[in-house]
Amino acid sequence: MSISAGPHVGILVFDDADELDIVGPFSVFANWAAHSALQPTVTTFSHDGAGVRLAHGLRLVPAAAADELNALHVLVHPGGAGVGALVSSPVHLEWLRTAHKGTPVIAGVGTGVLALAAAGMLAWRPAVTLRGHVDALLAVDPSVVVESGASFVDDGDVVTSAGITGGIDLALHLVARLETPTAARAVRERIAHESASDLDDGL
Repeated sequence: MSISAGPHVGILVFDDADELDIVGPFSVFANWAAHSALQPTVTTFSHDGAGVRLAHGLRLVPAAAADELNALHVLVHPGGAGVGALVSSPVHLEWLRTAHKGTPVIAGVGTGVLALAAAGMLAWRPAVTLRGHVDALLAVDPSVVVESGASFVDDGDVVTSAGITGGIDLALHLVARLETPTAARAVRERIAHESASDLDDGL
């Protein structure tokens, strides 16, 4: 598929993914793409390119299949009820491990963080997930260092968020990383998002 030469963000979609975990980050990255001189691109994709039915009934047709994507700078993995099947899927976890080798940043949103843990990406590393799912995360990998109360945690090549508005905070933080805090503040103002207090210091 044809994209710009700028940063490329891919957002994975799948059956029973949470709508807000997808739409929140997508709104941030799409707004950034519409105004940035870097000419970033954001692409939704499913494993096979087929449409999906999200957790609360919203149907979504992605822009691409996974094997149609050009190289990504950021891969966003949302959460939702459908994560349970992915955590127990050797095919999905191997795909994640392969993606991790060639993608500078893997971002887990909400319970999507459990899939990253199941793929071995969070061993002995700091992370956060959706409130109420910490025990589930530790059941997948007891070595994860859970940062309770954080909206998101940046550990370099892996960034995790608590989901819901935390996914928006994570996306804004990544805009600041990929461009500048000034660019991220401009996006935040355009989408009228009040970020968590720990984000304000960086933006």
